[in-house]
Amino acid sequence: MNAQVIVDKVTRRVICTAFGVGSRHDSWLFKESKTHIHPNITAETDTGYVGIKKIHDNSVLPKKRTKKKPLAPEDKAFNRKISSSRVTNEHAIGFIKRLKIVAEK
Repeated sequence: MNAQVIVDKVTRRVICTAFGVGSRHDSWLFKESKTHIHPNITAETDTGYVGIKKIHDNSVLPKKRTKKKPLAPEDKAFNRKISSSRVTNEHAIGFIKRLKIVAEK
């Protein structure tokens, strides 16, 4: 099961959820759920949402490293900044899992 959770950073409330069956890519789930985010809102995502820039211009993705090209120190700092601001989202997902609000068979 694949789950997508959109969380308001200020109130820490879950705004929207979408679920997919099987091992689907996160960006595919975002496209299929037809979730619309206001253009002024910045979407902070993880590396699973690689194609989101085509759908939502105001989105921030962490930089990926490759085998031949490791991350530069400024890219590592950028990724750390993104991950530290995404902590509220990860806490909301952990809360949902802990209370077994979303559970698999």
